[in-house]
Amino acid sequence: MPAPYPQEFRDDVVCVARNREPGQKLSVIAKDFGISESCLTNWMRQADVEDGARPGKTREESSELCDARKRIRLLEQENEVLRRAAAYLSQANLPERLYPLVSELAADGVPVAVSLRVLKLSRQPYYRWRKQQVTESELVEAYRANALFDAHRDDPEFGYRFLAGEAEAAGESMCERTAWRICRDNQWWSVFGKKRGKNGKRPGPPVHDDLIKRDFTADDVNEIWLTDIPPLRAPRMIAAGGAPSEHWTDEGKLYLCAIKDVFSGRIVGYSISDRMKARLAVNALNNAVTRRDAAGCIVHSDRGSQFRARSFVHALNRHHLIGSMGKVGAAGDNAAMESFFALLQKNVLDRKRCRTREDLRIAIITWIERTYHRRRRQARLGRLTPIEYETIMNPTVSLAA
Repeated sequence: MPAPYPQEFRDDVVCVARNREPGQKLSVIAKDFGISESCLTNWMRQADVEDGARPGKTREESSELCDARKRIRLLEQENEVLRRAAAYLSQANLPERLYPLVSELAADGVPVAVSLRVLKLSRQPYYRWRKQQVTESELVEAYRANALFDAHRDDPEFGYRFLAGEAEAAGESMCERTAWRICRDNQWWSVFGKKRGKNGKRPGPPVHDDLIKRDFTADDVNEIWLTDIPPLRAPRMIAAGGAPSEHWTDEGKLYLCAIKDVFSGRIVGYSISDRMKARLAVNALNNAVTRRDAAGCIVHSDRGSQFRARSFVHALNRHHLIGSMGKVGAAGDNAAMESFFALLQKNVLDRKRCRTREDLRIAIITWIERTYHRRRRQARLGRLTPIEYETIMNPTVSLAA
């Protein structure tokens, strides 16, 4: 196909043809410029359309129509890609399934570039897949899965560790983490395995509304108190088989319930016992009220059964305190209290294991009263300790406490 003539050349030829001398034929002008007479006639007709002397489509309108048709065709192709992709993903949610879809769309006339752009896929991985559809890593994964499945079929009671050993004996060695991942993806579990989860008990309803809304700030002492029975564990070096919120010793468990003043971060009351009952929370509250005149103070906690017990609610009413509770499973609703127990965990419980309950009790009390209250400076208090901060901001209350 010959190259089109430049538009400037066409305009010049038309101008010469229009301004020709009387009696001069178009065929002579066309011959002089090296074009046919029909070509010159078409150029003059198009020039009349452009000037408005003859009805018809101008070059600009033709170009816009051509662009519109291209956009419509592109939108139809993109719509077809999305429709086919939705059908693929409804069958199996696997990213590799999209590569065969791109090939099928290309066979149906949809350009590969359009499909990759709509599906947000990269060009190089697609052509790499075209060259080798099954990678070496996928092949190794398949062999390992086959070895694990054979071992699981022969001995359904084996867990993933034993399956990894059987697979290694069959010639497919892998680490235990890889064996666990393959077993998890294929749901190959031991028949003796127990489903981990909750104990089947639903958390009870809250007895108070959440009055804090994660705003752990106060303008004065005894405005907001936080309390909790912490989810602390035994030192990491020792395998303790107990439940959370218990501190192990050689004599058994020990539990702590503490009450913290939001204003200064001071622990205004606490109670330690070997049983996690409602009495533990009530004793901590009574100890705090004994040291502080806190009528009207908000006492915020989680939805633990100890804080929903009737005895604890009655203690709040008896001391003219206002109860508040966060949501279930939302540690952020009591984050300021959780941070204190995290410090206690790292500074006391993770450092050594106490032989007796009394030793652990002394260690906890010593750290709270001597280190946390009087030596550990806090950035939010202006690098002051809780005792120093209360002494400066409210010396009367600090001396009374």
